[in-house]
Amino acid sequence: MRWFGFGFNAFGQICVREKPIDGAGSDVAGEVKVVSPTELTGGCCLETSQIRASWSRRASLHLVGDSCVCLAGFGAVIANESCGVSVGESRGCKDAVISELFLTLAFPDRIESWDLQGREKTPSWSMEIKAQSESSGPLLNLPLVPGGYIATKPPLYRSLSPHLRAKSLALGAEHAILLCATGAVYTWGLGSHGQLGHGGLTSEEEPTAVEALWGMPMSCVATGGWHSVCVSDGGDLYVWGWNESGQLGLPSRGLRKAPQQQRSQQAGALCQDANESPGDEPQKGEEHEEVFISIQAFPALLDVTPSCEIRTVSCGSRHTAAVTTTGDLYTWGWGEYGQLGHQTLTSSDEPQRVEFFREQQMCVVDVVCGTWNTFAAVVKEEVACS
Repeated sequence: MRWFGFGFNAFGQICVREKPIDGAGSDVAGEVKVVSPTELTGGCCLETSQIRASWSRRASLHLVGDSCVCLAGFGAVIANESCGVSVGESRGCKDAVISELFLTLAFPDRIESWDLQGREKTPSWSMEIKAQSESSGPLLNLPLVPGGYIATKPPLYRSLSPHLRAKSLALGAEHAILLCATGAVYTWGLGSHGQLGHGGLTSEEEPTAVEALWGMPMSCVATGGWHSVCVSDGGDLYVWGWNESGQLGLPSRGLRKAPQQQRSQQAGALCQDANESPGDEPQKGEEHEEVFISIQAFPALLDVTPSCEIRTVSCGSRHTAAVTTTGDLYTWGWGEYGQLGHQTLTSSDEPQRVEFFREQQMCVVDVVCGTWNTFAAVVKEEVACS
C-alpha cells in the first residue's frame, strides 16, 4: 500500500523540497502548495499503515513488524526524533492521533500524550488500560479510550457515558461526532454553523442524538472545522453544517458568484455586439432563482455520482473527500492549496473524481484529510478494492 498527499505543504508534511541553489530564485508557491498527488517522502523507511494529520504535521503509523510512529512537518528535524517524541518512545504503539498541541499514542497497556510544544522526555499525560477484547465490546480506536476520549486541548481526558457504547469518534474545531455500536450518531459542542445536525444553531454540552438519522445505521463518521458527514451501512453519504466553501457538496453562493459575474459580463458584451440590451426582462416562465445553501442545519443526503456507494469519508477544515467501493476518490470544497487533488487551485461545491489515480491505474482504499491537505492510500487496480 502506498500513500500520496496533496495540498498544504508549508512545513514539509507532504514532501521536503530540495534547497534552491545559491543565487537561484525559489518558487514559494511550489513549496507551499502541492497541487498534484505526490507520493509521501521523509520519516521512517517503513511501510505506512495509517496517516494522522493536523494543520502543520503528519504522523505516519507503521504497524508492520516493530510498530512505531514517525512525524513529518513542523518541528520534525530528523527521522529519529521529531517534536520531542522519538521513534523509540513510540515503539510498540498500536494507534496514534495528532493535534497541533499533542501526539497521543495507544499501547496495549497504556495511553500516552506527548506535548509537541516542549522537549520533555516524558509524556505530559498517561493512563494505564487493560487489554481490549472483542468480547468486552467494540474495539476502541483513538481518540476513544476506555471510559472516554482524548480531546485536542487540556483537559485531555474527557469522560463518556458507557451507555453510548462508543465505536468511533471524530473531533472538529469545536464540536464532536460520535458513532455508537448500534449505528446511531451523537454530536455535541459548538453548533453556530449547524454542524451538530439538530436543525438549529444552538450548542450542546452533552452528546445528543441526531434524530434525523435515527433508524438508519451508520458505519463511518467524520468532521471538518464546522461541518459533519457520515456514511450509512448502505453506502449513502449524509452531510450537514457550514457550506461557505462548498464543503457539503451543495450549491455555494461564494463559489458561484464570481463565475456568474464573469458570464454576465461576457453575455453583456455579446448583447451589445448584437445591438441588444443585456437588461431585458426574461420572458414569463423563464425566471429561475438558483438556491444556495450557506448553512445546512440537519443531515442532507448527497449523491456523489449515480449508483455510487461510499466506503469511507474524511474532512479537512473546509473540504471533504470520499472513497467509493469501486476505489475512486471524490473531493469537494475549498481547494486553494490544491487539497482537492484536481491539479488546480480551484474550489468546488460539486464532488469530482480525482482522475490522477484512475490514470495511474491505482485503486484508492483509504483517505485522511489534514486541515488543508489530503492523504490517500492506494493499491494497484489489479488488487481487488471490494
